[in-house]
Amino acid sequence: MSDVHTNEVSDNPKAGSFSLPLFALPQAFQGIVEQNATRVREQFEKVKEASEEISVLLKEAYAVNAKGAADYAAKVIEISHANASSALAFISELAGTRSLSEVIQLSADHGRKNFEITTAQNKELWEIAKKVATETSEPIKKSFAKTLKTPS
Repeated sequence: MSDVHTNEVSDNPKAGSFSLPLFALPQAFQGIVEQNATRVREQFEKVKEASEEISVLLKEAYAVNAKGAADYAAKVIEISHANASSALAFISELAGTRSLSEVIQLSADHGRKNFEITTAQNKELWEIAKKVATETSEPIKKSFAKTLKTPS
C-alpha cells in the first residue's frame, strides 16, 4: 500500500516503534473518521456533564431522604413511648378496679381513646412520609423540568 492510501504507524507518535500500519484506511475516509471522532468526544462530554449533574442531584436527594428517614424514625420512637406509657397506665388503672362493670367500662374507654390516638399517630406518620417523598422528589422534578426546557 502506498502512503497516500494508509495511515502509517510512523505518522502516529503514540503508536510506538512498529513500522506496520495501525490499520489501512483510504485517505478519503480519514476526514469522516476524524469528524465522527470529534462528535463522539462532544457527546462524551455532554454525557459526562449530565452524569456529574445526576450525581449532585442524587446526593441532594439522598441527604433529604436521610433526614426525612431520621425524622420518621424519631416519630416512631416517640409514638412507641407514648403507647407504652398508655398501656402501663391502663394496666395500673385496671389493677385498681373493684368490679367487672368497672373493668368493662375502663376497657371500653381505653379502647376508644386508644383508637383515636392511633388514628392521629398514623396521620402524623403519613404526613411525615408524604413530606419526605415530596422533598426527596423535588430536586429530581426540577432537574427533569430543566432538562426538558433545555434544547439539545
